[in-house]
Amino acid sequence: MKILITGSAGFIGYHLAQSLSNEGCSIVGIDNINDYYDVNLKYARLKQLGICKDKIIGKSLVKSIKHSNYRFSKIDLCDKESLVDLFKEEGFTHVVNLAAQAGVRYSIENPDAYVQSNVVGFLNILECCRSYKVKHLIYASSSSVYGQNAKIPFSESDQVDNPVSLYAATKKSNELMAHTYSHLYNLPTTGLRFFTVYGPYGRPDMAPMLFANAITKGEPIKVFNNGNMERDFTYIEDIVEGIVRVVKHNTVASDTLYRILNIGNSKPIKLLDFINIMEFAIGTKANKVMYPMQDGDVKRTYADTTELKNLVGYQPKTSLEVGVKEFISWFKKGY
Repeated sequence: MKILITGSAGFIGYHLAQSLSNEGCSIVGIDNINDYYDVNLKYARLKQLGICKDKIIGKSLVKSIKHSNYRFSKIDLCDKESLVDLFKEEGFTHVVNLAAQAGVRYSIENPDAYVQSNVVGFLNILECCRSYKVKHLIYASSSSVYGQNAKIPFSESDQVDNPVSLYAATKKSNELMAHTYSHLYNLPTTGLRFFTVYGPYGRPDMAPMLFANAITKGEPIKVFNNGNMERDFTYIEDIVEGIVRVVKHNTVASDTLYRILNIGNSKPIKLLDFINIMEFAIGTKANKVMYPMQDGDVKRTYADTTELKNLVGYQPKTSLEVGVKEFISWFKKGY
C-alpha cells in the first residue's frame, strides 16, 4: 500500500500522516502551504512529521528525519503537470485528498480561491487517479453540504441540493465529480463528510482556536446566533481512526464503487455549552458578545454515522470534555 495524502500540512492531513506513518505505510504528502492562515502552524505540523522548513526546496521530495516511510513535496493541486509527474513516478495505490480551500465565511469574500482549489484541483486529482490506476480515492467532503436541512440527524440519503455557501457548493460538486469518474472509469471513490473537527494543531480560523485564544487573553469572543448554534464537534483522533479504517478497507465492491459517508461524533452540542466546557478547561470565564447568524452559516450539524459503523466498525470514543481538555493542554504549551 502506497498512499498519497494531499493537504498533509493541514490539520487533518497532518494527523493522518502521523498515524499512517507510525503504522509503517509508505506515505507521500503534498501541500501548497498557502497563507489562508498562519503558515508557521503548517510548518510546525510538518516539523512534527520530520520535515524541516529549510529542506523544502522547489517541488523536490523531502525525506522525513523521523519516519523513513514519509516524504513531502510542496505541490499545488492546480499544478497538473507536477501532479502527473508525481503519480507517474510513485505509482500510488491509494489517495486521500484532504487539500482544499477551507472556510465557509471566506468563500463569500474570495470565491475564486474555492473554484481553483476545490474544483479545478479536485479534477486534476481525479484525472491522475484514473490515468494511473489508483485502487481507491478517499476525499474530504463536508457536513456543510446539508445546508439548512431540518431533518436530524443528517443521513447520507438526505437531499443536499441547496447549499448555502460556495464552500458547500464546491464540496457537493466534488461528490458529483467523483460519482462521474466512478461510473465512467470504475474508479472506487469514497467521500467523507466531516463534522466540525477539533483538537491539537487545529485550524486557527475555527471556533475552538478562536475561543481559546480570546479567553486566555481576556478578549471578547463572538457568539453567533446568540449561542443557539449546534455543532457535532468531533475529536481529531476519532476522525483519523475512521479515515484509517476506510483506507484499510478492502477494495470497494463493483456495485458500490461510489460511496458517501458521514464521519462525526453524533452528539451535537449548543455553542454556549461548548464554551462552558472550554471555560472550565482553561479556568477562565469568557467575555461573550452575541451576534446574529452569519451569511452562509447553518444552525445545526448532527451526523448519522450508521453507514460508516456498518462498513468499518467506526465508533468515536472521545467525549467532548476529554477532547477539549487535550486541546487546551496543547494550546497552553505554546501555540
